[in-house]
Formats: sequence, structure tokens, C-alpha cells
Amino acid sequence: MPGENLSRDEARERAALLSVDGYDVSLDVRSAVGDTVGDAAAEDGAPRTFRSVTTIRFRCAEPGASSFADLIAPSVTAVSLNGRDLDPREVFDGSRITLEDLAADNELVVDAQCAYSRTGEGLHRFVDPEDGEVYLYTQYEPADSRRVFANFEQPDLKAPFRFEVRAPEEWTVWSNGAGERADGTWRFAETKPISTYITCVVAGPYHYVTDSYERTLADGTTLRIPLGAMCRKGLAPYFDSDDVFLITKQGLDFFHDHFDYPYPFGKYDQAFVPEYNLGAMENPGLVTFREEYIFRGKVTRSSYEGRANVILHEMAHMWFGDLVTMVWWDDLWLKESFADFMGTFANVGATRFKDAWITFANRRKSWAYRADQLPSTHPITADIRDLQDAKLNFDGITYAKGASVLKQLVAYVGQDAFLEGAQRYFKRNAYGNTRLGDLLSVLEETSGRDMGAWARSWLQTAGVNSLTPQVLLDAEGRIDELAVVQEAAESHPELRPHRVAVGLYRRGEGGALERYTQAEVDVDGPRTVVAELAGAEAPELVLVNDDDLTYCKTRFDATSLATLREHLGSVTDPLARASCWSALWNMTRDALLPARDFVDLVLRFAGRESDIGVLQMLQAWANSSLVNYVAPQWRPTGERLLAEGALRELRAAEPGSEQQLAWARFFASVAPGAEDLGLLRGLLEGTEKIEGLDVDQELRWAFLEPLAAHGVADESVLAAELARDDTASGKRHQVRCLAARPSEAVKAQAWAQVVESDALSNALVEATLSGWGQPSQRELLAPYTGKYFAAIERVWAERSIQIGMDVVRGLFPALQQSQATLDATDAWLAAHEDAAPALRRLVLEARDDLARGLRGQACDAGADSESGSGSASTA
Repeated sequence: MPGENLSRDEARERAALLSVDGYDVSLDVRSAVGDTVGDAAAEDGAPRTFRSVTTIRFRCAEPGASSFADLIAPSVTAVSLNGRDLDPREVFDGSRITLEDLAADNELVVDAQCAYSRTGEGLHRFVDPEDGEVYLYTQYEPADSRRVFANFEQPDLKAPFRFEVRAPEEWTVWSNGAGERADGTWRFAETKPISTYITCVVAGPYHYVTDSYERTLADGTTLRIPLGAMCRKGLAPYFDSDDVFLITKQGLDFFHDHFDYPYPFGKYDQAFVPEYNLGAMENPGLVTFREEYIFRGKVTRSSYEGRANVILHEMAHMWFGDLVTMVWWDDLWLKESFADFMGTFANVGATRFKDAWITFANRRKSWAYRADQLPSTHPITADIRDLQDAKLNFDGITYAKGASVLKQLVAYVGQDAFLEGAQRYFKRNAYGNTRLGDLLSVLEETSGRDMGAWARSWLQTAGVNSLTPQVLLDAEGRIDELAVVQEAAESHPELRPHRVAVGLYRRGEGGALERYTQAEVDVDGPRTVVAELAGAEAPELVLVNDDDLTYCKTRFDATSLATLREHLGSVTDPLARASCWSALWNMTRDALLPARDFVDLVLRFAGRESDIGVLQMLQAWANSSLVNYVAPQWRPTGERLLAEGALRELRAAEPGSEQQLAWARFFASVAPGAEDLGLLRGLLEGTEKIEGLDVDQELRWAFLEPLAAHGVADESVLAAELARDDTASGKRHQVRCLAARPSEAVKAQAWAQVVESDALSNALVEATLSGWGQPSQRELLAPYTGKYFAAIERVWAERSIQIGMDVVRGLFPALQQSQATLDATDAWLAAHEDAAPALRRLVLEARDDLARGLRGQACDAGADSESGSGSASTA
């Protein structure tokens, strides 16, 4: 990635100097198909290119000054500034165009040959193996629009855009604005002022479905929004566009009700595109999603809830992020934290997914807790020095912790004041750029509270607090005093104000563990007494973050932990139960609860879990416990117990239910023995049956991966399966299974494909890495530890940042769980202090996960042979 970075200081200097009046961008993508136009036929390794002609009209505050435009392209044909031709060889260095002697009013025209992408960055070109059709789409965040057209690539230089695209005759083209085709060219309506990173083009023979949304506004006028949804033709039979449009309309109703600002970008298209690196992207008028949100096989309700959440998350961005945009990536949270919060807020308030806050508490916050304990943790308002920093800060802090903090903020200032503040924020800053202070000022106006102290504690410091109950009983067995003890890590010692609900639970009729009283309290400082609970009956369980109001790690007193060991499945409230599971998982990761004890809890109680999303999360955590946290000598026992338990629950589940499907997938992921693998093979071949279990194509691939990893399914079996499912999705599955095979030659080939070559697309790199690291192949992968540390700096320098991130994360020797691997990591870090900060961050994060796993294994090794013997302490 040489020469492609942009620092915050450079962006600040350029923003002070320039203001942009508009862009005209003309793209010719006929070269995407065949070899008939331009230099589309890539020879001698040269990239396939397309013509990009950009006209930028901009002003300069200091005539005579110099600046630069951004462009990453194989070649530039011509550059003119204010009618003066410039020599591209002199002004273009591969990533920047030098602009000297600027006038007060300027016009820059750049004619370039830009490269189609195979990494999902820029203009991505995908050839569908099923029918040979070519599909294009763009993806830019944070700074890849410069791979498609010349521009000023920073979020605070907003401008209107006019796009025109020449494409193959049989194609349809979409952009942010409405488009029409005339004389072989698609021309699109001028956009409102937006940032470069949210412009978008999608082109190809996509399957396209339309609908419309209407709403009467407060002034009596009618708002009409044309709706569209698209996917590859090969996915059209599976495309449930009716449900996509249903969630879309429910979301538009919800946000109009709560934001009091009409949707500002005309139409609303949603494109489900192949080989997409992200979940989705909020391009105004043309939102892009990964096509995996179109389900080719049976999935659980949790998958539909997740898709709805993403649709609503991106829709919230139309206001938080697109209408009002952060000045620089320091305030990325101003859009991502809000969208993450609003996605769940709207899911609960507008759709059929009324329990989405349970998913948020169990899944999203788990992501945040992990990120907030890494050495790379950062305040929600981060210090983003450059674009590489920005790329890595699309993380659990910016999204899930930020959303958790906003949920607490709503409790702090009140929902009405929060929403009124949002409404003022939109109206005051429409089509502009903001910083933290702009939002805090409107919230102070609407709530009457001082937001400064809250922001300093929650937005400008890092780390997660833990809250532990202390219960003292009187002689009659009632509560004499209940206090909440707050602790923080030494590295991030901030103790924050928390608004929490403390719930007391006891077993009632039939053994149900139910809340009998609750008190809300402001926890502040190291110890807070909950006076309202004095005199209450002695609880069997104290839950200090009942209703999941705050962002913290919940701990338990000894009585509560003992109760959960025996009666966790009896907690009747699903959110409280999910919170207990989350707390126990945090204790496992923190080496406070032996991992085998967590596995035991899952085996005894997960089968009673009613929320399918929580169940699937528990299964993932149990698998992670086995791979990362149990003592190595106990791992074979744990594998056997989990496989037996999964099969038992699979056979006991209601035929055809989503629980049955979840247990089938989990069984495949943990099946280690010959008998287990024989069952999977029989289910594939039809010689074994489990009543109600439909082994569809997606489930077939899920069964094939463990068969391949254990040497039962060879290359010929996988080739035959690909012939059965000769699609883009099938190809990704086959590549993953091929890389999973237990062979030295297989691993060497996979290594060469992702490290020594850039021939694979981003999706196939991801599939190869996914198959590479099989927990049953630790010894086979051991020789690659040294190779990894020898290669990563070169990979980082030569590959795009997305591929660099994928390879550095995906090939880290995480399965070589030993002090020797920690020492090798530390040696690399010590010898590469001058390596790119983003690269060092990735290695530091992987090291931290490894060290955490070793601590967990030590805790588990010290557990008594009988689970539940009191080996877990509180903190």
C-alpha cells in the first residue's frame, strides 16, 4: 500500500484551502466484458481497465497555492487544470495528482485508465461461474473512490455528483440518483452534496424488482420513494424481495416518525452483490449488501432478524452519516454507533423482531467486550491519524460499544430528549459535516443536562468496567445491605457513572427462577449502596445489570454463581437469561471460570434455550471454549462430550424446527469421531435419516467441511459436489473445503495461493483462510509459524489493505497455543517497531487473543475433576 495513505493533517490542510462545487464523472465499463474495447484484454499481468473521465469544479481560498487530487490508477492519459494541459508523467505519482498555482475558481479534468478490482475495493468485477455473466459494483469506504475517479478523498469535502456510464447494451446501470439511458449512455440525476466515499455505481444483468413507498408528511404533501432490490440472476430463485421491501417500508415509517426529517435522497435501491467484504454500505439511494443475505437454504429466525437489523442500520445512515457526515474519521462513531443503535431500536419498534435487544445484549455487546479488552482498544471518539487507522477502526468499539453507550444515553437523558436532539442535529447540519461537540450541544439543549462529563467518561476513555454485587444479610435472612462494586483494568482505570437496574431473583412454583424485585440506581465510584433493596428477602441470584441498561461486565457473588450452576435454565426472563450467559462467557474468557465448566453449562442448559439467536451464540462460545480455553489434556474429553451432547439435542429437537437445524450445524462443527463422521456421510448420501432434517445444499457443504478436514471427503468428492452446485456460492464452499484437507501439500498450496500470489479474488482468499485453520490440524500447521512472521510485512506492503488485513489475521498461528508462539510474536514486534502501525495493531490483537487463551487453559487445568467444585472466583 505504498503512497496511498492520507493523514489527518493533510486532510485538514486541504479542507482549509479548498471547497468543491461539483463533480462530473464519466465511466466507460464496456471493457468489463469480452476483449473488444480498449485494453480490456489483460496481457503480461496488466490489469483489466476502464476509462474514467472526471471534471471537478472547486474553489481555492488562497489563489496561487498548491494542493493535490487523489487517484489510484494504472495510467493517466491526460490532465488539464483551468484549460492548461499538464504532463501526467510530471504531476501523477500513482496515487496523487499535484495541483500548482491554483486560481480562485478552478476546473480540473482527468482522463485515466482505472483498474477493475478483484479485492472488493473500488469497482469490483465478478464473473459468475454459473452462466458467465459479468457483474460490477463499487465499494469505497473509507477511501477507495479514488480507484474509480479522480477526487478529493476526504469526508468533509462534500459536493454534488453527476455520473454517466457507458455499459454493454444488455446491461442496466444504477447510481445514487435516478438514471435514464440515451444514445448508449446512462445518465444520472445530480446528487445532493455528499462525500466521495458514499457515491456508488452498480452495473450488470442484475435481477431487479421494484416497489414504492408513500407517506403523507406533516405539511400535507406526499412523499413518494421508488424502491428497488437486485441480485445476480443465479440467486433470483431464492430472493425473498417481499420481505426485504416489508422491512424497508417499516423502517421508513419508523425513521420518519422519529426523525422528523423526510428521506432526502429520492429513490431507495438495495443491491445484494457478490464477493462483498462488508455486511453492507450506506450509499444514499443505492445501498449495497453482501449477497449472503439472500438465503439459498433453510436458516433460522436469527438470520432473518440479522438481515433486518442490517437493512435498518444502513437506512439509519441516510440521516446519521449521509445527510450529516463526520469531518474526519475521528468521529466515525457519529454515524456507526448511531446506526448500530438505531438498527436494533427500529427492529424492536417497527418489525416482527421484538426481541432484538436480546440479540444485541448477547451478540453485539460480546463483540464490544472483546474489542475493549484488546491492547488496541480506544475511546469511542478515536485518534485516527490516517486512512490505515480509519480502516481498522470499523470495529467493536465504534459499532457495538458506541451503540451500547447510546442506549445508556437514552436512559440518561430520556428518549424524547434524545430524539428531539437528533431532529435538531439533522436540521441544523443537513448536507454538512460535524464533530462531537455539535451533537453534544443539541443534546444539552433538549435534555438540560451537562453532556461534557458524560462524554469524557463514556466517549473519550477506553476500557470496560466490571460490576459485582456484595450482599450482606441480617439475622432474619433479609438483605441488610446490597452494594455494587465497580472495578476497572489497570491499563484503563476510569470508573464511570452507570445507570443500572439491580434485579433480585428466587425460585418460585415449579422451580422457575424469577425476579421478585428490582431497583434502578446510579452507580458511581468504586462502591454504591442500593438502599432501596435493604430489607428485601434474600435472593438466590443478583443481576446487577438487569434489563441490560449499561455497558459493563457483569460479575456474580458466590451465591448467585452457585445458583446459576444448578438452575441457569430456570431463569424465565429471556433477556435476563441471555445476560447471565454473557456474563459467564466473559468470566470464561477472563480465566475466572474454567472453560470445561462453561462447556458443562452449555451441555446441561442450552437445549432449554428458547431464543434461537442466543442458542446459536452459545454453540459458538462452546466451540471457542474447546478450541481456545480448555486445558489441552481435557480437549479430547470435551470434544467427545460436545459431540455426544449435540447429537442428543439434534435427535431430541422438534422435527423440522430451527432448533434442529442449529443443532445439526453445531454437531457437524464439533464431530471428531469416526462414528460422528459416518453419520454426516450417511446424511449426505441418504443412507441415514433424521426425521424432519432437510439436508439442503447449504447444509451439505456444512457437513462436507468436517469430512474434508478429517480426510473422509477427498478432492474427487468435493469436485462432484461442485458439479452438483456449480454456482459462485458452491465455488466458495468448495475452495474452503479443499483448504481444510489434512495434507502437507494442501496447506502448502493454500499458503502459496494467498501469500505468494494475488490471483484469487477477495472472496476466494476469505474461503481459503476459513478452511486453512482447522483445530484438528495443529501439528500440521506448526511449521508455518516462522513463515508467517517472515512474510507479513511484505504482504502488507504489496497487497491492498483489505487483503492485507485478511491474510495477517487469517494466518496468525492462533492454534499453536504455547509460550513459544507468544515469544515468536514478541520477537517480531520487537524487531519491527517501525512497521506500519496498522500492521502492528493486527499482530498485537492476535497476540492478546493467544495470551488470553493460555490464561484460560491454565485456569481450566487447575479445575478439580468434578465440574462445579468452586474453582471459579469473582472479580
